[in-house]
Amino acid sequence: MEANVVEVFRDQLINRRDVAALPSTTVKIPGIGAPPAPGLYYASPALQRLIESTPGDELGNRFGTFAGTIDDAALPGPDSLVVVTGATETELRQNGRAFLVSDFTTNPYGGSAAAYRTVLSIGAIALFFPVLLLISIVTSLGAAQRRERFATLRLIGASPQVVSRIAAVETAIPSLLGAVAGIVLATSLRPAAAQIPVNGSRLFAADLTIGWAATTAVVAVMVAATALVAARRTAAAGVGPLGVTRAVREKTPTARRCVPLLTGLAAMITPVLMVRVFEVRLPWLESPLLILGFLLILVGLVVIGPWLTHLVSRVGLRHANSAAGVIAASRIHKTPMATFRSVSGLVIAVFVVSVFAGASSVFKEAEAPTAQPGMLQTTSLYATLTAGTTPEQAAETALQARELFGIQNATIGYGPAVLSARDAGPDLYLRSADASTLGFEDVPTTETVTVSTSFLGSMQPLPLDPAPAADLDEFVPVVIVLGTDGTPEAMDRARTLLNTSGIAAIPATSPSDLRLQSTVRLIQGLAVLAYLGMFVAIAIAGLSLAVATASAMLDRKRVLGLMRLMGMPVSVLRKIITREAAVPLLAVVLLSVGLGFLVSWLMVTFIDDTYQLTWPAADYFVALGLSLLLALGAVITPVSLLRANTAMTATRFE
Repeated sequence: MEANVVEVFRDQLINRRDVAALPSTTVKIPGIGAPPAPGLYYASPALQRLIESTPGDELGNRFGTFAGTIDDAALPGPDSLVVVTGATETELRQNGRAFLVSDFTTNPYGGSAAAYRTVLSIGAIALFFPVLLLISIVTSLGAAQRRERFATLRLIGASPQVVSRIAAVETAIPSLLGAVAGIVLATSLRPAAAQIPVNGSRLFAADLTIGWAATTAVVAVMVAATALVAARRTAAAGVGPLGVTRAVREKTPTARRCVPLLTGLAAMITPVLMVRVFEVRLPWLESPLLILGFLLILVGLVVIGPWLTHLVSRVGLRHANSAAGVIAASRIHKTPMATFRSVSGLVIAVFVVSVFAGASSVFKEAEAPTAQPGMLQTTSLYATLTAGTTPEQAAETALQARELFGIQNATIGYGPAVLSARDAGPDLYLRSADASTLGFEDVPTTETVTVSTSFLGSMQPLPLDPAPAADLDEFVPVVIVLGTDGTPEAMDRARTLLNTSGIAAIPATSPSDLRLQSTVRLIQGLAVLAYLGMFVAIAIAGLSLAVATASAMLDRKRVLGLMRLMGMPVSVLRKIITREAAVPLLAVVLLSVGLGFLVSWLMVTFIDDTYQLTWPAADYFVALGLSLLLALGAVITPVSLLRANTAMTATRFE
């Protein structure tokens, strides 16, 4: 039998599991082994250090006698505050929170595990996809630089197949070296990456290790992918003995390119409709549909981009009024796929950033209410009482509380039955003399008063009413409220007293705990990953755009050089290159932003339809601004080399 409890110490949450087991049980607890006997506890190393450095009446007395530490394999991270305590079956049944278990899990995310895994899977895809685009673009740069050598090989008799294989090998070797360098860099940075807090704790460095088998598989796939892309691109370029003598004409993109994007949207919408509209749960289908839909949307953005770019180029051709405008629009119109490929990484980055920002905007940290008359004060704590608690037991606990340093008052609330019972009334009954200690003003002159039970968690002031009954002997104690001087030490003493009194049905709670016990704790971990994802996606996108722009310039070095020989100023050539990068980006960027927020809304609605998207935080606009700056820098840097690459000496072969 087990009961999951959340303890509070200062501004930290402690995950507590109370366990009661028969002597003959064979159940093993991860990280511990056999369940602890009543009165003993196992703690995570971080919690045990905290217990040893804190007075017992503030923390350690809550758990019993130390029996050992929990192994790291069962903990989310080195900062995790986790405790497993032994208890009797009677104790667990008394508080009403216990349930039977036949096995234990090391999952640190509880019931949110499936949603958490889905979100992490989508985040991994969001970061992996720009890397694939970068690989595709980098191979184009290599092919453009080696094209003249390939022409020489063709001139001395090499077949197109041999040239393609040479291109594949030449690309695979540096890719392998780069992959090995990446592994070495990742290994060296692993300890630093483990220091990033996720879900309230740093990570174990071992949790960031995927093993040599998986690493080898990833490297093999990456090297094979780069080699295949290089071979395919070289074969499609049509390199002959005299080089690429004519441009390969692209097929005109059509509206059929919308299909992957629309299919992805349908795949993500389907589980949301199933869960929120038709109330049908199929866990084996929901997460795969969300992940597959997200992947199809990423692919769909890349596929639909050339079509939108082609449509924009037609408008640009009709309204072009300069040489740079005509030349840029004409090339975009004839080669929309090659033109869009250069900015595809940045388009995906804007989409990913919008998804992360939209999801992060949903979760706001709950603020503790401002203390007002008629509300439970933020310096107070309360604990509802178990069934069978006698007035004498409640009075004894209140007396013990008043003797503690920093505890200013102790108030007992009464009712017809404990608050968890079906026949519990809607009101709490208090002695009039105690009402003022709870922060009430205008107390009725009757001997007893009533207030709604929602007073314990109300965010709004509530009134006191005269009680219809003058004698509290016909009621039972249902809650005890302790008022403190507000110091952390006094609050923790009060918590420890109530939680170890034996009559508390739930751990002691304060209004100031609201910001700790909201959904923010889990989501802040996702937010950290989201911001890291934004940074990585933008960095990869900026590198992709710089490489693509340089590749396009090197690929057209002969054409640009001849244009300069004919008298075209370098400034016009710069405008051409810049427009060819800006037009496809502007054609799809608004779609990327809109789809990003739509996808984040679908994901959030699937998890919990009570969440609402809000205006994104300033970080989102900073990320977008950084994207634009990177785009500008990625275009300016290769363009700055335009003069040297189109000089007369560079085109003398003509």
